[in-house]
Amino acid sequence: MSTTTTTAMDLLLLGDNQFFGINHMSEEKARAQAIRFQDTQAIIDVIDIALDNGIRTLMCTTHDRIAEVCDHVRAHPERYADYRFYPCMPYAHKYANAITDNGMLGAIRQFLPEEGLLNAALRGGKSFVKKDIEGIITLLVDAEMKMFQGLKTPVIFLQNVVVDLMLGLGFDEAFAIFDRHVRERYGAEPGFITMNLPMLLDALDRVGVVNPIVCANINELGFRMSGGIEGYEKALQERSFRPVAMSVFASGAIAPQPALQWIHDHANVEAIVFGASSRASIASTTGIVRELWGRDIYTRA
Repeated sequence: MSTTTTTAMDLLLLGDNQFFGINHMSEEKARAQAIRFQDTQAIIDVIDIALDNGIRTLMCTTHDRIAEVCDHVRAHPERYADYRFYPCMPYAHKYANAITDNGMLGAIRQFLPEEGLLNAALRGGKSFVKKDIEGIITLLVDAEMKMFQGLKTPVIFLQNVVVDLMLGLGFDEAFAIFDRHVRERYGAEPGFITMNLPMLLDALDRVGVVNPIVCANINELGFRMSGGIEGYEKALQERSFRPVAMSVFASGAIAPQPALQWIHDHANVEAIVFGASSRASIASTTGIVRELWGRDIYTRA
């Protein structure tokens, strides 16, 4: 059972979909973004624009390019003294590509953490021999966290590709395993990303994960909200959890002002993650959020 210790989250978080050619509405726009951000410096430039506007958190996948961003942040400690990452794992394409390029054994060597290599190897070996699911899960988390060594990672998310698969299989214990490991090994708070908010909250209740951070699509169109907008609104009003809203603009189908107005009036979220790639878009979004919520977008804690 998890503790009720909570991490103060900033109101506005920068997401990374736009950096890797992900757009749920437009393949053409996704391709254009992928081309633009082939150079890691282009990603860093957007992060810096967001930071100058008060956004000091990057909620990101564990894409190899993010490892380069991490290297840049470590190399400039004064500029990023208060910067934090919210890693979201696993990044499935990375594992698939590594296995294709290096084989299963080579992929495992590539992703094992450097610190405690023997311990990790023994844990992994025991896991595979005894089908110890907890050992496998914790080993993979440690591998994913390798790139963030020495950086602030107060919240660590389990991606929806795994969360929703575990929901479908009825393997609720996976969430408790992730919860315990993130807290005990990294001193961080676990978060869970899902496409089915009501179902996940039920599962987390069953395994004693208290007041969880849950990131889900929340918008007035019900865009990519499995189970329907009514179930989400009921959960937001009645359930004890810390909501993080994504897809608030429904991939561009809703303009920022009305989209954020609806979130402010209906969702009572703790944080909003959004993707942006231009100075004007970032400045506009932060301005709207400050005006609606009547406070700054970061938490002084």
